This record gives sequence, structure tokens and C-alpha cells, in this order.
Amino acid sequence: MANSRKRRSSDPAAEAARVLATLDISGRTLRTALSGGVDSVVLLRILRDLSRRSGFSLAAIHVNHGLSPHAARWEAFCCALCARWKIPLAVARVTVPKNSGLGIEAAARAERYRAFATQAPGMLLLAHHLDDQAETLLLQLLRGAGVKGLAAMPAVAQRAPLTIVRPLLAVPRAALVAYARRHRLEWIEDESNDETALKRNFLRHRVLPEIAQAFPAYRETLSRTAAHCAEAAGLLDEIGRADLGGARRDGGDRRLDCRILRRLTPARATNALRGFLVANLLAAPDTGRIREMLRQILGARPDAQPKLVHDGAELRRFRDTLWIVPATGVPEAAPLPWKGEAVLELPGNHGALEFRRRGKGRGLSLSKLSTQPVTVQFRLGGEKIRLDPSRPRRSLKNLLQERALPPWERERLPLLYSGKMLAWVPGIGADCGFLAGAGEAAVYVRWLPIQNSCVGAT
Repeated sequence: MANSRKRRSSDPAAEAARVLATLDISGRTLRTALSGGVDSVVLLRILRDLSRRSGFSLAAIHVNHGLSPHAARWEAFCCALCARWKIPLAVARVTVPKNSGLGIEAAARAERYRAFATQAPGMLLLAHHLDDQAETLLLQLLRGAGVKGLAAMPAVAQRAPLTIVRPLLAVPRAALVAYARRHRLEWIEDESNDETALKRNFLRHRVLPEIAQAFPAYRETLSRTAAHCAEAAGLLDEIGRADLGGARRDGGDRRLDCRILRRLTPARATNALRGFLVANLLAAPDTGRIREMLRQILGARPDAQPKLVHDGAELRRFRDTLWIVPATGVPEAAPLPWKGEAVLELPGNHGALEFRRRGKGRGLSLSKLSTQPVTVQFRLGGEKIRLDPSRPRRSLKNLLQERALPPWERERLPLLYSGKMLAWVPGIGADCGFLAGAGEAAVYVRWLPIQNSCVGAT
């Protein structure tokens, strides 16, 4: 990979060709991010030339953050450049939150990658170079990052739904500027690049020039360090996968047996939990946060049900199993009427109910249901249902407990009512009083929950 090379590349075009030759790009459409700066303009020019002989199509995407008073001019420049070079361009205009708590740079980056994922899924090429790699490593070091953070930027990375490729990562910025001047390219200068109040710019303009006087090869040296850290991070991933191999239960990767975590050393338990979260497409927490997660998950009393919110999901423990569940919120209490539609969308992020008309005598009786208004409601407590005509009505709470359904799933079950009578519960079944008899028109009800629910549709 490009960031593991021990020498710099002074020929951007040759380096980009070398990296792309390692990838399966024939017949594909490659998209590249175009800011209008010298780095992205050089990469666009190189890719334009390579596409003519390498069998791939090229497109570009420009993200307008709206942060600079010159943003409209930069967008116009990119549009004109792509029109002149006959390269399709998509423009994404985003709004960067000012009070996200991330800082303006990180918030802008988050919005930028969100736009990339929406507008340019697949292979995305970025113009990061050797100087960017050195700056990233120093920033991560000063933030106290672990080996994953110190691995900085890989030449090829998966960030679903993107495959990110950085074909210029072994090329110093000076070589890109030289290339641009040699080919008489035009580009724009972002005035914010000179603002030393921004940490990256402070390193670039105040710190790294001093380092360069004593360590002229610092770029290559730091890039090599990043490669060593990437190798170490890979080994930690392998160890984490081996540890998690015994920790998974039936039901997929979103459940983790807490007993296995308890048998690991604190360092390996931390590594395993981090790997479990990342494998489920959640952000890797910092060391302090993940240690606190472990303390709450493993240290709570046996009958406790700790809940932690992380990266838009919830971590829940139930019967000594850790679950990752969607943060769906509390269902709305108002009854939702069913008026005969084939699919009834449920409020919030709770999926839908599907109603299939079946042959006579199979499913819920339409005539028995429709004697009263048919509605869908969520649990309020105290519900009862009669599943067997030879037995009395039973508490829904007890039925759900017998089926070992986690509490958060019980809260979000859509219950089908006819008037005030509970007629059907997903995963439990129908009240026997509403079952269709021979010759009666019937409907079969199925819950289509959001992804990762552990409740089977019935």
C-alpha cells in the first residue's frame, strides 16, 4: 500500500497509476472529490489521462460547505473545469452545524463524508498526500490516540458504502505543485488554509517548518511510523476477532456473550468490545469511554439491564448478553387505524404491518375483526390475550417473559386490536376468538420490523 513505502514518489502520475494498477477498476466508474485546490485538481488531471488507457470512467463530486464567502466562486470554478475537461460533476451543498461539539473542521468533514456516501457510493478517490499523512499522524499523537489513530490514513479503506482510495499518499505536496505548474493548471486557494488558529494549519505553518530544518525526511519517517501502527492495529483486529469467535451467540454479530468478555484480560476485553462495535458499523469509542462501557456492562448486578447510547444505537444487556439495538425511541401512544390497506406503516422507526388476504379459514377472521374499529397500538401494560379456547386469558407480560423477549422489544411490539379487545401480537399469535372458521374470509398479519429486531414475524 502507498503509505507503507519507504521513499517518496516525485512523479504523481506514476504513483497514481501504480496504486490503481493494484485495484480492480476495469469498466468501473471512479469518482474523485474535487475541492478546486491544487491537490484535487492535479488528481483530476491525472485520472483524466489514466481513464483514456485504463478502461474506467471518471466522474467528480464537489462539496460546497457554505463556510467561506468564496464558496460559490469555488463551486463555479469546479463546474467550469469539469465542463472544459468533459468530466461529469455532481455538486453537493451541505450545512455544517456550528454547535455540534465536534469543532468546525470535524463537523465539516462529517458532512463531507455524508455527502460522498449519498452522491458517490462505490470507489471514491481522494487527493491526500504525504504532507497530509505527516500532519494527521502528529495531530493524532497530540490527541493521545491509540495505534488505530496513529495509523493515520490508509491508501485503501472501506467506509461503507465507500471504498476510499488515496493514490497520492506517497507523494509530497511540493511534487503536486510542481506537476500543476509544469502542466499550467489553474486552481483556487482556500484562505482558511492560512488560519493558524486551526490546529492542522498551526502544525503546517508553525511547527513542521521547524522540524524540517532538523529532520528533512520527517514526512517519510512519519509515514513509516503510520505504517507500523497500521500493522499493529491489524494484529489487534486479528486478536479481537479470535476473542469474539467464542463470544458470539446464535442471532448474528449484534449479540455478544458477556461471559466471554469477563474471561479476558481488561486490555483484551477492551479490544474485543471495540472490535464488536466497529464490526457493527459503529464508531470506535475512545479508551476512557470504552472502559466505562465495560464497567457498566460487566459490573452491573445480574438482574440489572444497563443501557448505553453510542453512535445512534443502544447497547443493552439482557440475560448476560450484550445487544446492539436501534435507538427507536418510545412508540407513539395514539391508536393507528387500519382501513384495509395491504401495508400499514408504523410511526417512528418501528417498521410496518403487512396484511395478506388468505384463503377462507386461514388467519384472522375479517368479519370478527371488523365488528369494531381495527387499530394498532403499542403496549401500555395490563394486556391479556386468549390463545387457547380451553384455557383462560393470559397476561401478555407473562407470555413475553416466557419467550425471553428482551424488555426493549416488548415496548415496541405493535398490537392489533378490534375495539378494546387484543386480537393479535407478533411472536405470540392471535386471540382464539378472532381466528377464522371454515369458510370465513381471513387475513394473515405479519410484522415487518426495522432491521436487527430479534422478534420473528408471525
